Amino acid sequence: MVHQFEMGIWLLFLAYFVSVAGSTIGLACANQARTATGSARIGWLTLAAVSLGGVGIWLMHFIGLLGFATPGQPIRYDIARTLLSAVLAIAAVFVGLLLFGVQKRSALWRLLVAGTITGLAVNVMHYTGMWAVNIKGTIDYNPFLVVLSVLIGIGAATAALWFTVSAEGLSQRLMAGLVMGVASTGMHYTGMAAVNVTLNAEAPDPAGVEVFSFLFPVFILSAAALAVPIVALLTAPREDAENEPAQVGDNRALGAAPAR
Repeated sequence: MVHQFEMGIWLLFLAYFVSVAGSTIGLACANQARTATGSARIGWLTLAAVSLGGVGIWLMHFIGLLGFATPGQPIRYDIARTLLSAVLAIAAVFVGLLLFGVQKRSALWRLLVAGTITGLAVNVMHYTGMWAVNIKGTIDYNPFLVVLSVLIGIGAATAALWFTVSAEGLSQRLMAGLVMGVASTGMHYTGMAAVNVTLNAEAPDPAGVEVFSFLFPVFILSAAALAVPIVALLTAPREDAENEPAQVGDNRALGAAPAR
């Protein structure tokens, strides 16, 4: 028997919270790219990809896997494949955001294509991450649930990107993060429901390392991946602040007009 919540159901809520946090910050960075140009725009999109792909998607997946267990049998992780899944998530999200353009007005085809790429990024990351899992036996998947997980990822990612250009207030931007959190966690646990495990007690112990041996470095890097964009967002000039000098200047000019 395979357990999905070996450490408790609280992992589901933690995974969702982390996904929402990373997604909200990432989409806020993508929103900043709407008015940026040149290297500044690439910088904002890079921060968005790291926050959204690295934390909102990959770290959520990693937390979810903490509950995956085959009782009585060891589970090991291939470090290279685990790192590859993180790189793929960040790179694919960056491509999706770059293609979307995050302009104030984007063509529908750009939204659909970018949403498909970003949604597939969630799936590519997930199944690459599962490729890194080694057990005493074999892992295969239910094709129907795999397809369902792909559709969930694409649909919710497309909705989140739409929110990126339509959301004007903080509450709407948070809503975008909540939607993307649904995309990531919904896809993850649908994909995990598709897992079929065949254990073989006589097979050799799986190669790789235990999850807790690299748990601390993962969370340290993830904290740094969120700290940098948070600082960038807090120090970025606001649109209303940029418009204020011009408005003040106009008011002074009006006030200085000679009376007749």
